[in-house]
Amino acid sequence: MLAPPNCVAGQALRERYPTLPMPFFFHCVTDAIDAIDQAAPEALDQLDINVEEVPDVTQLWTGHMPLASATAADDNHLTQIVLYRRPIEFRANNRDELRQLAFAALVEQVASATGLSVDTLDPKNLRGD
Repeated sequence: MLAPPNCVAGQALRERYPTLPMPFFFHCVTDAIDAIDQAAPEALDQLDINVEEVPDVTQLWTGHMPLASATAADDNHLTQIVLYRRPIEFRANNRDELRQLAFAALVEQVASATGLSVDTLDPKNLRGD
């Protein structure tokens, strides 16, 4: 259930697309981290990788809602990469696509944050390009 009965809806609102169990999503993310670590171990040294349900709604986007974001490092923090679970799940049609999309989103963010090429981070082309 997305929202309890209220004066606006009058009845409980259901989610249009049910989400997959969270443990599977985290499994996809840890598999993606492991694959990148095997391809380029130095790539993850100065990164903090996290998962959030959805992007911050106070930010404005052009086009589609982002699947991931990165925040540059400062004196007190490592570069932070955040994968957004719900937008990634929404765009995936099945578990295989979810695994591939989570991996692709992470690879792109790591490449952008580190300056390493996507081919260096994904030499087996697990992104499916």
